[in-house]
Amino acid sequence: MALIVQKYGGTSVGSSERIKHVARRVARWQREGHQLVVVVSAMSGETNRLLALAREIQAHPDPRELDVMVSTGEQVTIALLSMALMDLGLTARSYTGSQVKILTDNAYTKARIVNIDEENIRRDLSEGYIVVVAGFQGVDAAGNITTLGRGGSDTTGVALAAALDADECQIYTDVDGVYTTDPRIVPEARRLKTITFEEMLEMSSLGSKVLQIRSVEFAGKYRVKLRVLSSFEEESVGTLITFEEDGKMEQATISGIAFNHDEAKITILGVPDRPGIAYQILGPVGDAGVDVDMIVQNVGQDGLTDFSFTVHRSDYVRTLEILKPVAAHIKAREVQGGDKIAKVSVVGVGMRSHAGIASTAFRTLAEEGINIQMISTSEIKISVVIDEKYMELAVRVLHKAFGLEQPA
Repeated sequence: MALIVQKYGGTSVGSSERIKHVARRVARWQREGHQLVVVVSAMSGETNRLLALAREIQAHPDPRELDVMVSTGEQVTIALLSMALMDLGLTARSYTGSQVKILTDNAYTKARIVNIDEENIRRDLSEGYIVVVAGFQGVDAAGNITTLGRGGSDTTGVALAAALDADECQIYTDVDGVYTTDPRIVPEARRLKTITFEEMLEMSSLGSKVLQIRSVEFAGKYRVKLRVLSSFEEESVGTLITFEEDGKMEQATISGIAFNHDEAKITILGVPDRPGIAYQILGPVGDAGVDVDMIVQNVGQDGLTDFSFTVHRSDYVRTLEILKPVAAHIKAREVQGGDKIAKVSVVGVGMRSHAGIASTAFRTLAEEGINIQMISTSEIKISVVIDEKYMELAVRVLHKAFGLEQPA
Protein backbone atom coordinates (compact mmCIF):
# COMPACT_ATOMS: atom_id res chain seq x y z
CA MET A 1 0.00 0.00 0.00
CA ALA A 2 1.29 3.44 -0.94
CA LEU A 3 0.31 6.95 0.06
CA ILE A 4 -0.27 8.88 -3.15
CA VAL A 5 -1.12 12.53 -3.70
CA GLN A 6 -2.90 13.18 -6.99
CA LYS A 7 -3.46 16.62 -8.48
CA TYR A 8 -6.02 17.31 -11.21
CA GLY A 9 -6.00 20.57 -13.16
CA GLY A 10 -8.88 22.64 -14.47
CA THR A 11 -9.30 20.78 -17.76
CA SER A 12 -9.43 17.45 -15.88
CA VAL A 13 -12.38 18.69 -13.79
CA GLY A 14 -13.88 21.01 -16.40
CA SER A 15 -17.38 19.50 -16.37
CA SER A 16 -19.57 17.23 -14.25
CA GLU A 17 -18.75 14.30 -16.55
CA ARG A 18 -15.03 14.89 -16.19
CA ILE A 19 -15.36 15.13 -12.42
CA LYS A 20 -17.13 11.74 -12.45
CA HIS A 21 -14.32 10.38 -14.61
CA VAL A 22 -11.74 11.59 -12.06
CA ALA A 23 -13.79 9.97 -9.28
CA ARG A 24 -13.73 6.62 -11.10
CA ARG A 25 -9.96 6.88 -11.57
CA VAL A 26 -9.42 7.73 -7.89
CA ALA A 27 -11.70 4.84 -6.89
CA ARG A 28 -9.57 2.36 -8.84
CA TRP A 29 -6.44 3.52 -7.03
CA GLN A 30 -8.11 3.15 -3.64
CA ARG A 31 -9.46 -0.30 -4.47
CA GLU A 32 -5.88 -1.34 -5.22
CA GLY A 33 -5.14 -0.60 -1.57
CA HIS A 34 -3.60 2.88 -1.79
CA GLN A 35 -4.30 5.85 0.44
CA LEU A 36 -5.34 8.86 -1.64
CA VAL A 37 -5.12 12.61 -1.16
CA VAL A 38 -6.60 14.39 -4.17
CA VAL A 39 -5.84 18.05 -4.92
CA VAL A 40 -8.01 19.82 -7.48
CA SER A 41 -8.07 23.13 -9.30
CA ALA A 42 -11.13 25.19 -10.13
CA MET A 43 -13.13 24.00 -13.13
CA SER A 44 -11.60 25.13 -16.42
CA GLY A 45 -12.29 28.81 -17.06
CA GLU A 46 -13.78 29.50 -13.62
CA THR A 47 -10.85 31.46 -12.19
CA ASN A 48 -10.73 33.68 -15.28
CA ARG A 49 -14.47 34.24 -15.00
CA LEU A 50 -14.14 35.33 -11.38
CA LEU A 51 -11.21 37.62 -12.16
CA ALA A 52 -13.18 39.28 -14.95
CA LEU A 53 -16.13 39.73 -12.63
CA ALA A 54 -13.91 41.41 -10.03
CA ARG A 55 -12.58 43.84 -12.64
CA GLU A 56 -16.12 44.80 -13.61
CA ILE A 57 -16.58 46.03 -10.05
CA GLN A 58 -13.12 47.45 -9.33
CA ALA A 59 -10.52 48.32 -11.98
CA HIS A 60 -7.73 47.20 -9.67
CA PRO A 61 -9.32 44.69 -7.30
CA ASP A 62 -8.28 44.75 -3.67
CA PRO A 63 -5.85 41.79 -3.28
CA ARG A 64 -7.38 40.50 -0.03
CA GLU A 65 -10.92 40.52 -1.40
CA LEU A 66 -9.73 39.06 -4.70
CA ASP A 67 -8.28 36.06 -2.86
CA VAL A 68 -11.54 35.61 -0.93
CA MET A 69 -13.42 35.48 -4.22
CA VAL A 70 -11.18 33.40 -6.51
CA SER A 71 -10.64 30.75 -3.83
CA THR A 72 -14.30 29.79 -4.22
CA GLY A 73 -13.57 28.11 -7.55
CA GLU A 74 -11.65 25.27 -5.90
CA GLN A 75 -14.22 25.04 -3.11
CA VAL A 76 -16.89 24.14 -5.67
CA THR A 77 -14.68 21.44 -7.22
CA ILE A 78 -13.75 19.69 -3.96
CA ALA A 79 -17.41 19.43 -2.98
CA LEU A 80 -18.45 18.07 -6.38
CA LEU A 81 -15.63 15.51 -6.48
CA SER A 82 -16.39 14.36 -2.92
CA MET A 83 -20.04 13.90 -3.93
CA ALA A 84 -18.97 11.91 -7.01
CA LEU A 85 -16.81 9.63 -4.85
CA MET A 86 -19.67 9.11 -2.38
CA ASP A 87 -21.95 8.23 -5.30
CA LEU A 88 -19.53 5.39 -6.05
CA GLY A 89 -19.97 4.09 -2.50
CA LEU A 90 -16.70 5.50 -1.15
CA THR A 91 -16.05 7.66 1.89
CA ALA A 92 -14.59 11.05 1.04
CA ARG A 93 -14.05 14.32 2.86
CA SER A 94 -13.20 17.71 1.37
CA TYR A 95 -10.97 20.42 2.84
CA THR A 96 -10.35 24.00 1.89
CA GLY A 97 -6.82 25.34 2.36
CA SER A 98 -7.80 26.96 5.64
CA GLN A 99 -9.36 23.74 6.93
CA VAL A 100 -6.24 21.66 6.37
CA LYS A 101 -4.62 24.07 7.46
CA ILE A 102 -2.11 25.28 4.85
CA LEU A 103 -0.40 28.20 6.56
CA THR A 104 1.03 30.87 4.25
CA ASP A 105 2.51 34.33 4.49
CA ASN A 106 0.19 37.28 3.85
CA ALA A 107 1.28 38.13 0.31
CA TYR A 108 -2.19 38.08 -1.23
CA THR A 109 -2.50 36.60 -4.76
CA LYS A 110 1.05 35.19 -4.57
CA ALA A 111 1.38 33.73 -1.07
CA ARG A 112 4.13 31.30 -0.07
CA ILE A 113 3.49 28.19 2.02
CA VAL A 114 5.02 28.37 5.50
CA ASN A 115 3.71 25.18 7.12
CA ILE A 116 1.09 22.46 6.71
CA ASP A 117 -0.82 20.87 9.60
CA GLU A 118 -1.44 17.39 8.25
CA GLU A 119 -3.03 15.94 11.43
CA ASN A 120 -6.63 15.95 10.14
CA ILE A 121 -5.61 14.44 6.80
CA ARG A 122 -3.65 11.63 8.48
CA ARG A 123 -6.59 10.85 10.75
CA ASP A 124 -9.00 10.67 7.83
CA LEU A 125 -6.65 8.49 5.79
CA SER A 126 -6.28 6.06 8.69
CA GLU A 127 -10.08 5.82 8.85
CA GLY A 128 -10.30 4.96 5.15
CA TYR A 129 -11.36 8.31 3.75
CA ILE A 130 -10.28 9.71 0.42
CA VAL A 131 -9.21 13.26 1.25
CA VAL A 132 -10.01 15.94 -1.33
CA VAL A 133 -8.13 19.25 -0.90
CA ALA A 134 -8.60 22.59 -2.63
CA GLY A 135 -5.47 23.59 -4.50
CA PHE A 136 -4.13 27.10 -4.98
CA GLN A 137 -5.12 28.38 -1.53
CA GLY A 138 -4.18 28.68 2.12
CA VAL A 139 -4.62 30.92 5.13
CA ASP A 140 -2.27 33.39 6.81
CA ALA A 141 -1.54 33.68 10.54
CA ALA A 142 -4.38 36.16 10.96
CA GLY A 143 -6.92 33.80 9.38
CA ASN A 144 -7.17 35.59 6.04
CA ILE A 145 -7.72 33.48 2.92
CA THR A 146 -4.73 33.59 0.56
CA THR A 147 -4.00 32.21 -2.89
CA LEU A 148 -0.68 30.89 -4.12
CA GLY A 149 -0.49 32.51 -7.55
CA ARG A 150 0.31 30.94 -10.88
CA GLY A 151 0.80 27.16 -10.65
CA GLY A 152 -0.62 27.21 -7.13
CA SER A 153 -2.50 23.91 -7.34
CA ASP A 154 0.62 22.06 -8.48
CA THR A 155 2.44 23.62 -5.52
CA THR A 156 -0.33 22.54 -3.13
CA GLY A 157 -0.05 18.97 -4.35
CA VAL A 158 3.71 18.84 -3.97
CA ALA A 159 3.62 20.55 -0.56
CA LEU A 160 1.06 18.06 0.76
CA ALA A 161 3.13 15.17 -0.61
CA ALA A 162 6.17 16.55 1.22
CA ALA A 163 4.27 17.10 4.50
CA LEU A 164 2.75 13.60 4.37
CA ASP A 165 5.97 11.94 3.16
CA ALA A 166 3.95 10.49 0.28
CA ASP A 167 5.38 7.76 -1.92
CA GLU A 168 4.59 9.75 -5.06
CA CYS A 169 2.91 12.94 -6.21
CA GLN A 170 1.02 12.47 -9.47
CA ILE A 171 0.21 15.54 -11.55
CA TYR A 172 -2.63 14.83 -14.00
CA THR A 173 -2.76 17.20 -16.98
CA ASP A 174 -3.95 17.26 -20.59
CA VAL A 175 -0.65 15.73 -21.78
CA ASP A 176 0.68 12.26 -21.02
CA GLY A 177 4.12 13.26 -19.81
CA VAL A 178 7.20 15.33 -20.54
CA TYR A 179 8.38 15.23 -24.16
CA THR A 180 11.75 15.89 -25.74
CA THR A 181 10.10 18.99 -27.22
CA ASP A 182 6.62 20.18 -28.17
CA PRO A 183 5.05 17.49 -30.40
CA ARG A 184 3.06 20.21 -32.18
CA ILE A 185 6.33 21.46 -33.65
CA VAL A 186 8.16 18.14 -33.90
CA PRO A 187 5.69 15.26 -34.39
CA GLU A 188 8.55 12.80 -33.79
CA ALA A 189 9.09 14.11 -30.24
CA ARG A 190 9.47 11.31 -27.71
CA ARG A 191 7.87 11.03 -24.30
CA LEU A 192 10.51 10.60 -21.61
CA LYS A 193 10.12 7.80 -19.07
CA THR A 194 12.21 9.74 -16.57
CA ILE A 195 13.84 13.15 -16.26
CA THR A 196 15.88 14.69 -13.46
CA PHE A 197 14.67 17.56 -11.31
CA GLU A 198 17.55 19.66 -12.64
CA GLU A 199 16.49 19.06 -16.23
CA MET A 200 12.83 19.66 -15.46
CA LEU A 201 13.68 22.93 -13.71
CA GLU A 202 15.57 24.08 -16.77
CA MET A 203 12.81 22.94 -19.15
CA SER A 204 10.15 24.72 -17.05
CA SER A 205 12.13 27.94 -16.77
CA LEU A 206 12.96 27.89 -20.48
CA GLY A 207 9.44 27.60 -21.79
CA SER A 208 8.09 24.10 -21.18
CA LYS A 209 4.52 24.52 -19.88
CA VAL A 210 3.97 21.01 -18.55
CA LEU A 211 4.74 21.96 -14.92
CA GLN A 212 5.08 25.28 -13.17
CA ILE A 213 8.65 25.90 -12.12
CA ARG A 214 7.65 26.73 -8.54
CA SER A 215 6.21 23.24 -7.96
CA VAL A 216 9.32 21.59 -9.44
CA GLU A 217 11.53 23.69 -7.16
CA PHE A 218 9.44 22.65 -4.17
CA ALA A 219 9.59 18.97 -5.13
CA GLY A 220 13.35 19.09 -5.63
CA LYS A 221 13.90 20.79 -2.28
CA TYR A 222 11.85 18.23 -0.35
CA ARG A 223 12.76 15.22 -2.52
CA VAL A 224 9.19 14.49 -3.59
CA LYS A 225 8.97 12.12 -6.53
CA LEU A 226 6.73 13.64 -9.22
CA ARG A 227 4.96 11.85 -12.03
CA VAL A 228 3.23 13.67 -14.90
CA LEU A 229 0.27 11.75 -16.33
CA SER A 230 -2.66 12.31 -18.66
CA SER A 231 -6.10 12.53 -17.06
CA PHE A 232 -7.59 11.40 -20.37
CA GLU A 233 -5.63 8.14 -20.78
CA GLU A 234 -6.18 5.09 -18.60
CA GLU A 235 -2.93 3.17 -18.99
CA SER A 236 -0.28 5.87 -19.39
CA VAL A 237 2.77 5.58 -17.12
CA GLY A 238 3.67 9.21 -17.78
CA THR A 239 7.04 10.70 -16.93
CA LEU A 240 8.74 10.29 -13.55
CA ILE A 241 10.70 13.33 -12.36
CA THR A 242 13.33 12.13 -9.95
CA PHE A 243 16.98 12.32 -8.96
CA GLU A 244 20.03 11.63 -11.09
CA GLU A 245 21.58 9.51 -8.37
CA ASP A 246 18.60 7.14 -8.39
CA GLY A 247 20.47 5.32 -11.14
CA LYS A 248 17.36 4.79 -13.24
CA MET A 249 17.78 7.69 -15.62
CA GLU A 250 17.79 7.29 -19.36
CA GLN A 251 21.37 7.38 -20.56
CA ALA A 252 20.86 10.26 -22.95
CA THR A 253 23.25 13.15 -23.45
CA ILE A 254 20.42 15.56 -24.17
CA SER A 255 16.91 15.23 -22.72
CA GLY A 256 15.06 17.92 -24.61
CA ILE A 257 14.83 21.11 -26.63
CA ALA A 258 12.95 23.96 -24.93
CA PHE A 259 11.87 27.24 -26.47
CA ASN A 260 10.29 30.53 -25.51
CA HIS A 261 9.12 33.35 -27.77
CA ASP A 262 7.85 35.59 -24.98
CA GLU A 263 11.09 37.55 -24.69
CA ALA A 264 12.47 40.82 -25.97
CA LYS A 265 16.04 42.04 -26.39
CA ILE A 266 17.34 45.45 -25.38
CA THR A 267 20.79 46.84 -26.24
CA ILE A 268 22.46 49.99 -24.97
CA LEU A 269 25.15 51.09 -27.41
CA GLY A 270 28.25 53.07 -26.56
CA VAL A 271 28.24 52.39 -22.82
CA PRO A 272 31.28 53.68 -20.85
CA ASP A 273 33.37 50.63 -19.94
CA ARG A 274 33.92 51.23 -16.21
CA PRO A 275 33.24 49.41 -12.93
CA GLY A 276 29.65 49.54 -11.74
CA ILE A 277 28.12 50.28 -15.13
CA ALA A 278 26.08 47.05 -15.16
CA TYR A 279 24.48 48.01 -11.85
CA GLN A 280 23.73 51.52 -13.12
CA ILE A 281 21.86 49.99 -16.04
CA LEU A 282 20.13 47.04 -14.39
CA GLY A 283 19.52 48.55 -10.95
CA PRO A 284 16.56 50.72 -12.07
CA VAL A 285 15.21 47.80 -14.13
CA GLY A 286 15.25 45.52 -11.10
CA ASP A 287 13.75 48.22 -8.88
CA ALA A 288 10.81 48.36 -11.30
CA GLY A 289 10.18 44.64 -10.76
CA VAL A 290 11.35 43.60 -14.22
CA ASP A 291 13.09 40.23 -14.39
CA VAL A 292 16.20 40.13 -16.57
CA ASP A 293 17.15 36.87 -18.25
CA MET A 294 20.20 36.67 -20.51
CA ILE A 295 22.93 39.33 -20.31
CA VAL A 296 25.83 39.96 -22.71
CA GLN A 297 28.43 42.73 -22.45
CA ASN A 298 30.76 43.08 -25.41
CA VAL A 299 34.48 43.75 -25.10
CA GLY A 300 34.95 47.50 -24.95
CA GLN A 301 36.73 49.52 -27.62
CA ASP A 302 37.96 53.06 -27.06
CA GLY A 303 36.56 52.89 -23.54
CA LEU A 304 33.06 52.01 -24.78
CA THR A 305 31.08 48.79 -24.87
CA ASP A 306 27.62 47.50 -25.84
CA PHE A 307 25.35 46.01 -23.16
CA SER A 308 22.49 43.66 -24.13
CA PHE A 309 19.93 41.75 -22.09
CA THR A 310 16.53 40.11 -22.46
CA VAL A 311 13.27 40.64 -20.57
CA HIS A 312 9.78 39.22 -20.86
CA ARG A 313 8.03 40.62 -23.90
CA SER A 314 5.30 42.18 -21.76
CA ASP A 315 7.98 44.27 -20.00
CA TYR A 316 9.67 45.43 -23.20
CA VAL A 317 8.09 48.88 -23.67
CA ARG A 318 8.25 49.69 -19.98
CA THR A 319 11.93 48.73 -19.79
CA LEU A 320 12.77 50.94 -22.77
CA GLU A 321 11.13 53.87 -21.00
CA ILE A 322 13.07 53.15 -17.82
CA LEU A 323 16.37 53.06 -19.71
CA LYS A 324 16.04 56.29 -21.70
CA PRO A 325 16.98 58.55 -18.75
CA VAL A 326 19.53 55.98 -17.57
CA ALA A 327 21.26 56.03 -20.95
CA ALA A 328 21.34 59.84 -20.90
CA HIS A 329 22.76 59.85 -17.39
CA ILE A 330 25.63 57.45 -18.18
CA LYS A 331 26.20 59.15 -21.55
CA ALA A 332 25.51 56.06 -23.63
CA ARG A 333 25.05 56.56 -27.36
CA GLU A 334 21.69 54.88 -27.96
CA VAL A 335 19.09 52.44 -26.61
CA GLN A 336 17.58 50.02 -29.10
CA GLY A 337 15.77 46.72 -29.04
CA GLY A 338 13.25 44.38 -30.54
CA ASP A 339 10.59 41.94 -29.44
CA LYS A 340 10.74 39.59 -32.42
CA ILE A 341 13.21 37.16 -30.87
CA ALA A 342 13.02 33.65 -29.47
CA LYS A 343 15.14 31.65 -27.06
CA VAL A 344 15.91 28.04 -27.92
CA SER A 345 17.67 25.80 -25.41
CA VAL A 346 19.35 22.40 -25.41
CA VAL A 347 18.96 20.70 -22.00
CA GLY A 348 20.56 17.58 -20.53
CA VAL A 349 22.56 16.42 -17.53
CA GLY A 350 24.71 14.45 -19.98
CA MET A 351 26.48 17.71 -20.90
CA ARG A 352 28.55 17.28 -17.75
CA SER A 353 30.29 14.24 -19.17
CA HIS A 354 30.03 14.76 -22.93
CA ALA A 355 32.11 17.24 -24.90
CA GLY A 356 31.10 18.89 -28.14
CA ILE A 357 27.46 19.69 -27.33
CA ALA A 358 27.86 23.42 -27.96
CA SER A 359 29.76 22.94 -31.20
CA THR A 360 27.10 20.53 -32.48
CA ALA A 361 24.33 23.00 -31.65
CA PHE A 362 26.11 25.97 -33.21
CA ARG A 363 27.08 24.03 -36.35
CA THR A 364 23.49 22.79 -36.78
CA LEU A 365 22.10 26.31 -36.62
CA ALA A 366 24.81 27.67 -38.91
CA GLU A 367 24.03 25.05 -41.55
CA GLU A 368 20.45 26.38 -41.65
CA GLY A 369 21.60 29.99 -41.90
CA ILE A 370 20.25 30.85 -38.42
CA ASN A 371 22.19 33.69 -36.80
CA ILE A 372 22.81 33.54 -33.05
CA GLN A 373 22.34 36.90 -31.32
CA MET A 374 23.09 35.86 -27.72
CA ILE A 375 24.38 32.76 -25.92
CA SER A 376 23.92 31.63 -22.33
CA THR A 377 25.17 28.39 -20.77
CA SER A 378 25.07 26.41 -17.55
CA GLU A 379 26.26 22.93 -16.59
CA ILE A 380 23.23 21.31 -18.19
CA LYS A 381 21.90 23.78 -20.77
CA ILE A 382 22.85 25.93 -23.74
CA SER A 383 20.47 28.72 -24.71
CA VAL A 384 20.61 30.90 -27.79
CA VAL A 385 18.62 33.95 -28.82
CA ILE A 386 17.64 33.96 -32.48
CA ASP A 387 15.18 35.74 -34.78
CA GLU A 388 11.66 34.60 -33.90
CA LYS A 389 10.86 33.53 -37.47
CA TYR A 390 13.52 30.78 -37.24
CA MET A 391 12.35 29.35 -33.90
CA GLU A 392 10.44 26.32 -35.15
CA LEU A 393 13.14 25.48 -37.68
CA ALA A 394 15.79 25.69 -34.96
CA VAL A 395 13.81 23.40 -32.66
CA ARG A 396 13.34 20.81 -35.41
CA VAL A 397 16.94 20.69 -36.59
CA LEU A 398 18.38 20.63 -33.05
CA HIS A 399 15.96 17.88 -32.06
CA LYS A 400 17.17 15.82 -35.01
CA ALA A 401 20.85 16.68 -34.53
CA PHE A 402 20.81 15.26 -31.00
CA GLY A 403 18.89 12.10 -31.96
CA LEU A 404 15.78 12.83 -29.92
CA GLU A 405 13.27 11.42 -32.42
CA GLN A 406 10.97 8.57 -31.63
CA PRO A 407 12.80 5.24 -31.86
CA ALA A 408 12.08 3.33 -35.04
